[in-house]
Amino acid sequence: MKKHLTMFAVIAVIVLAVAPLAGCGGQQDDQDQRVVVIGSKPHAEQYILGEMIAIMLEEHTDIEVERNFGIAGGTANLHPAMLSGDIDIYPEYTGTGWMFVLKQDLIADPLEMFEAVRDQYQADFAITWLDPLGFNNTFTLAVPRQLAEDYNLVTFSDLAAISDQLVFGAEFDFFERDDGFDALAATYNFNFKNIREMDIGLKYQSIGGGEVDVINAFSTDGQISLFDLVILEDDKNFFPSYYAAIIIRSEMLENYPEIEEVLSMLSGQISDAEMTEMNYQVDELNREAADVAREFLVSKGLIEDR
Repeated sequence: MKKHLTMFAVIAVIVLAVAPLAGCGGQQDDQDQRVVVIGSKPHAEQYILGEMIAIMLEEHTDIEVERNFGIAGGTANLHPAMLSGDIDIYPEYTGTGWMFVLKQDLIADPLEMFEAVRDQYQADFAITWLDPLGFNNTFTLAVPRQLAEDYNLVTFSDLAAISDQLVFGAEFDFFERDDGFDALAATYNFNFKNIREMDIGLKYQSIGGGEVDVINAFSTDGQISLFDLVILEDDKNFFPSYYAAIIIRSEMLENYPEIEEVLSMLSGQISDAEMTEMNYQVDELNREAADVAREFLVSKGLIEDR
């Protein structure tokens, strides 16, 4: 019995002595490795943006990057992960942050909304919004290029003037939402010749096949390029703005201020058309998001070609 007790005591002493060192060692390792975790939502655009963030940090800093892309549930899971420190950086959209996370009423002016969401995130969550990347992935209306050219369609108001000659198509729930078709039609005085409700997966095939003339869309959908559609301008700001921006835990910026300097190089660099084309490359041509992201960064002179 004495022998067993003695052995137990020796083991206990070793464990107690090593445990604090192991704890300290882990923290020190984390600091030495300078690891940042980048998250994304589970769709092509977010994979592309996540890769841009990762590549910029890898090319311009000695920070080790961990990719945690395609998180199911999107903002609903990414935001808590930011608060817990499991994710350090991810691309978010102004309208999502303002209305979904902060649960505030719509602000029509895009700049005013950005400034409001930026300030509130910093105050409530210690999360920093960098200046927007340039594109606005919001609801919009799309028409075939030939139709836009024939009638000189640029804005929703232009479309309203000839809406009685056209067929409008959208997914079922767009006709049921408070901020959907009825409110949109009332705002712009749309009076379409006919309306077709359809499965969301059939919208682009329907407009490509000439079954409808106008559809609702997200302004950077890859299929806009595939079907050669033109996005019209929401000239009365009916739909909320969803400008993409990089958000970062402020604690991470305090530890590694170079992150902000490097990632701010992306601000204002991506147009709606450029994002649409990159989404098309990934969604429709099945290219790797990392390759598409790297090519774009090289084209902008933000990294060197390999």
